[in-house]
Amino acid sequence: MQQRGHRKIREGVVVSSKMDKTAVIEGEIKFIHKKYKKTVTRHMRFVAHDPENKCKDGDIVVISEIRPMSKTKRWRIEQIIGSKGIYKGNDTSSDQA
Repeated sequence: MQQRGHRKIREGVVVSSKMDKTAVIEGEIKFIHKKYKKTVTRHMRFVAHDPENKCKDGDIVVISEIRPMSKTKRWRIEQIIGSKGIYKGNDTSSDQA
């Protein structure tokens, strides 16, 4: 019996869950720049499979790599860690007098 290879695991925030059984997760990757020795932050979006449609916008989730399910879907939601609230909510209750 063959063993599966090592699968990547990422953590991110759900930014869209409007599609059926699919969610878009935005993850953050930090690394040191080779030349300038500064910390660089890159944001990446992953399309992930959510078979039970449990995710809501703003949830913090763990995703793992799987075989391609469609043109862009190559990740599966493994665990919902918690909620960050509405991801891109605008604060309309500002104090203007």
